[in-house]
Amino acid sequence: MTLTAIDLFCGAGGLSAGLEMAGFKVLAGVDLFEAAGKTFEDTHKKARFIGKPIQDVTIEELMSVTGLKEGELTVLAGGPPCQAYSVYNHQRGMHDARAVLFRQYLRIVEGMKPEWIVMENVMGIYSIAGGEAVRAIKSELKKLGYDVEEKVLKAEEYGVPQERRRVVFIGNRIGAPIRHPAPTHGPGLHPFTTIKEAIGDLPALANGEDGGTVKYAKPAKGDFQEFVRGNRKTVENHGAPRLGKINVERLQHIPPGGSWRDIPFDLLPAGMQRAKRSDHTKRYGRMTWDGLSCTVLTKCDIHWGAYIHPEQDRAVSVREAARLQAFPDWFEFQGSKTDQYVQVGNAVPPLLGRAIGRTIRELIADHTCQQIAAE
Repeated sequence: MTLTAIDLFCGAGGLSAGLEMAGFKVLAGVDLFEAAGKTFEDTHKKARFIGKPIQDVTIEELMSVTGLKEGELTVLAGGPPCQAYSVYNHQRGMHDARAVLFRQYLRIVEGMKPEWIVMENVMGIYSIAGGEAVRAIKSELKKLGYDVEEKVLKAEEYGVPQERRRVVFIGNRIGAPIRHPAPTHGPGLHPFTTIKEAIGDLPALANGEDGGTVKYAKPAKGDFQEFVRGNRKTVENHGAPRLGKINVERLQHIPPGGSWRDIPFDLLPAGMQRAKRSDHTKRYGRMTWDGLSCTVLTKCDIHWGAYIHPEQDRAVSVREAARLQAFPDWFEFQGSKTDQYVQVGNAVPPLLGRAIGRTIRELIADHTCQQIAAE
């Protein structure tokens, strides 16, 4: 049986890559971000990228592109941006016009009638109107015939070298049990993947240096590097952003595990000179080789997080950020460097996507066996 998927709000295709690793055939991705679309097309050769607002994507178009009929799609995946939920409260609920992106997701669920749905979003969704957004999502999908459960998943528990929390909704309309993936890494399991295991084989860079296509600095060491490198001999997107002279001077005072507190007072930005020592805990943070990365955002800006290389006085490159998101090196990110960081930071880590896909595949197999046994 062919397991199929469509990825809405697909970005560069991190979740799609994970589903493919789990044995799904991704047929289409939908997104409005042009640079991400180019990356998706380059890295998902068998899928069709639809680059337009989701409001303009018709059910007929999706069926034509995928060759599927109503009810034949296995998984509809996607993470409508969290801004769509920011207006939820008891008075406005699902009726506010600004909730359009989630309503469009529901429209496609209703039209395609996938067997399973997967939705991903940020932790902040729980704090909106006392959890009203989560209840509204589950209620609206229930009306369409889907049982849905959500859970906070920690990316590092699936081999991703990064502390990242995401709310993942999994549901189906076929009466199958719902289960989220069990952790594979952590106490009593495989050790967490460290930053050194993630990026330690990449060439050293000076501040602002970008050599284009470069060779690896060392042979692959460990399961993670072997996974991300595959058969590649060279790597792309490994260029350091150029920091100003004052920032380079600040970095020289920050040891591994250190932060803005290690910068001499007279070198601190004016705003941070007024800050309490308990504030801005991640600002100007330098990574440690044996630790996990902080959450990779759409800007690896040293002013906002621990994005300083463990040894070199520079910010992490796009490739290093991608490694910390568990992207294989065959993912070559297109567009400007700013666009590339956005694609990486917005993505579902492929190893997390793989864990979700594998779990759904197991649930499908178990449910199929139970149906056969009942006949």
